Amino acid sequence: MQITVKSADPASFRSECYVIGVYEDGSLTPAAKNIDKLTAGALAKFLRRGDFTGRTGQKTFLYDLPGIATTRLLLLGCGKNQALSDTQYRDVIKSAVQALTDNSLKEACLLLTEITVADRDNLWKIRFGSEVLVQQLYRFTRLKSAKNDTAPQLKKLTWQFSNAAQLSAASKAAQVGLAIANGMALSRDLGNLPGNICTPGYLASEARKLAKQQQLKIKVLDQKQMETLGMGSLLSVAKGSRQPPKFIVLEYHGSKKPGQPVVLVGKGITFDAGGISIKPSAAMDEMKFDMCGAASVFGTLQAVAELKLSINVIGLIPTCENLPDGAANKPGDVVTSMSGQTIEILNTDAEGRLILCDALTYAERFKPKAVIDIATLTGACVIALGGQASGLLGNDQELVDKLLQAGRHSADRAWQLPLWEEYQEQLKSNFADMANIGGREAGTITAACFLSRFAKKFKWAHLDIAGVAWLGGSSKGATGRPVPLLTQYLIDTSGY
Repeated sequence: MQITVKSADPASFRSECYVIGVYEDGSLTPAAKNIDKLTAGALAKFLRRGDFTGRTGQKTFLYDLPGIATTRLLLLGCGKNQALSDTQYRDVIKSAVQALTDNSLKEACLLLTEITVADRDNLWKIRFGSEVLVQQLYRFTRLKSAKNDTAPQLKKLTWQFSNAAQLSAASKAAQVGLAIANGMALSRDLGNLPGNICTPGYLASEARKLAKQQQLKIKVLDQKQMETLGMGSLLSVAKGSRQPPKFIVLEYHGSKKPGQPVVLVGKGITFDAGGISIKPSAAMDEMKFDMCGAASVFGTLQAVAELKLSINVIGLIPTCENLPDGAANKPGDVVTSMSGQTIEILNTDAEGRLILCDALTYAERFKPKAVIDIATLTGACVIALGGQASGLLGNDQELVDKLLQAGRHSADRAWQLPLWEEYQEQLKSNFADMANIGGREAGTITAACFLSRFAKKFKWAHLDIAGVAWLGGSSKGATGRPVPLLTQYLIDTSGY
């Protein structure tokens, strides 16, 4: 996809289609008023007929209007003439893409920055709009035997932007949106693949491809190397699978200053049946999405490298399957983590924290500026926050605040939950240093409490993305979240 920003004059700038917004009361944005002036009032005349009311989601094409250098004009309903929310603006952009693709257009010019969005400026609208535009074109057809002849043909979009002083900044905003969308697409591709294809070995192979494409350093540890390091917690999860585990290390060095990287740790359970504590069969197919934390690290590194951010980022991806087998973990087993701390496994379906804890210990060697782990960790988070926000906990409030702000700016929100010492009591074990679960109450919090015991040597935050990483039902598929949040945090940290 090519996205550009130009000070395009509708009277002379040639495009297959111009896209403008209209409100319910018939009022026009400044761009639409200019179109009406150029067409000698043809737009206002059409609206007076009352066929197009401007309600949210409504769209229609007008053809061959005089005075403008296009044969098509796409009108988008923007609802009441008031500031839109982020979600309403997203819906307007989606509506535009749907209409353009339904009509097999290859390019278009968007006159949409003058739509008012609450607490957002024009640069944000271009950045977020570009991200939504590209994501709306996403299709996962790789595994279908029949080629999809209706695949979107839209290849080029131009934002009309009349502020010459901010034209360079607007172009930069569009490229940020495009980079985030590309990262999300990579994350979605990996998440949407089934467990018989996207195995730990496959993730390692894809990591090597990404490293080659984006000039990243890569190391992939095999089982023997993990045994040497003492990653007993991670390896215990892998025992029930025929697929060998992998530990992927990706390094992006964009800063001239060595050291002090941000470390992203992504949970990479490529299929989670729950182990001996087996899950119910209903919707178990969705457990291929249990590696979406890992996928988000891939996607974020893709976006960071595309933007060439001046920052050092390490991606750590512990990856294996969690299946029932004669060799699998049993409830009551005690394992020793890389940190030397022992863990009583009361529930084998609480396996994500068992692989993440060893990855957190491994992260110590990088002397990180901050460590953020990302995981589809608890069903409790889905109950608490639904599909709207990621759960966020951490041991450093400044880091948490920066992630919350990045979520607000990127419209990929997170919500902080407490990490009080009192919750640690729920992890007590009579037989080991800790249990891997703390009971039904506050499940998201106690999972983070568990991880916090392995994150005492650095600033750390935990994103529980169980509610946001994928959609179910007829819209089933990976979402690519929280790539926007993570990328925005790294943009902010790098001073881009």
